[in-house]
Amino acid sequence: MNRLVIPVAAAVLLSATACGSGFDDRQAAQQQQQSGGPAELQVLMASSGDAETNAVKEAAAAWAKTTGGSVVVTPAQDIHQQLGQALAGSNPPDVFYVDAARFADYASVGALEPYADKISDSADFYPSLRETFTYDGRFTCVPKDFSTLALIVNDDLWKKNGLTEDDIPATWDELTAVAKKIKGVTPLTFSDTRDRVGAFMVQAGGWITDGEQATGDSPENLKALEYVKGLLTGEQAQYAKALDAEWGGEAFGKGKAAMTIEGNWIKGAMQADYPGVAFSVHELPAGPEGKGTLSFSNCWGIAAKSRNKAAAISFVEAMTKTDQQLAFAKAFGVMPSRASAKDAYLKEFPGDAAFVNGADYAQGPVNAPKMDSVLSDFDANLQQLATKDPKDILARLQKNTQSALG
Repeated sequence: MNRLVIPVAAAVLLSATACGSGFDDRQAAQQQQQSGGPAELQVLMASSGDAETNAVKEAAAAWAKTTGGSVVVTPAQDIHQQLGQALAGSNPPDVFYVDAARFADYASVGALEPYADKISDSADFYPSLRETFTYDGRFTCVPKDFSTLALIVNDDLWKKNGLTEDDIPATWDELTAVAKKIKGVTPLTFSDTRDRVGAFMVQAGGWITDGEQATGDSPENLKALEYVKGLLTGEQAQYAKALDAEWGGEAFGKGKAAMTIEGNWIKGAMQADYPGVAFSVHELPAGPEGKGTLSFSNCWGIAAKSRNKAAAISFVEAMTKTDQQLAFAKAFGVMPSRASAKDAYLKEFPGDAAFVNGADYAQGPVNAPKMDSVLSDFDANLQQLATKDPKDILARLQKNTQSALG
């Protein structure tokens, strides 16, 4: 790599900690803990749009009415920058969204209060999501909701190529075989980053780290990248950008591909931009080591410096109850992070079974700090996978990951 840099938000946090005014110095904050009376909570969220903002504000108002406290919910313009700066200051928001991909950066410098096991029925959160938000053996913050990747099939293009439900691929070999039968359009498309290609790595039994050590240059990862390269060079698949699309959903919606690999957010995009396209959702084909997919999530973070920790935990408890998660699902299309909500969710959204089932075998983002530049470099190399040696790509990933992990 030409450079290894920490994300701006994490750099601010690490700088503050190194100067002796960081999150390990808890005495001043503890002295300032609210001793009684109604709590005044500040909540910072990364909103997907008005539907999510309004739903969270409505739920927050209900909590405030019940407890006698008050809540100010602020949608962030740039959650990573605003949160990093706020946590490095003396008066951060009490509660905030934490992207799973950034969780370890914040947890590693003590910015997050490890409260998650204080939430009622905390074991009810999907194990894969608990692992995503565990740092140094402590389940730190509870997952707000989650998304997984699945195989999206254009039903009309499927039928035009003489394919039926029996042809939906369940393995890599079946995926290759059916892709060769599809004519007139690109058989499969997906984005050119580890957030899509990484699913094949998981299906082969690999990943970027094992939580503590670099595992990038494993035989399992090599098998995955060689398979994806074969799809690309054999014209069974193309990256979305090669189809003049920003992401797989756009290429799929425009009828340029018969299949894509995307998350459950594609439902809203298809309804809004391509309402005439009929599609179905299926679990991703299994690889040599079985089923595998990727999960994406945010947790409800609580600041280690918060003066209202008890109230903040009460607030998160209310936001993550099964009924409230189902209300959020109906309001803005997310999937509940509690396993006990699965049946009720699928009764409401039966077409999402493939996405929900993925929770049982999903891999979360890399759970290690200071990996942002490493992963960006890996993405840049994956974009050239069709012409590069997978061994070289993985050797570079391994070296850079080892450097970042120290």
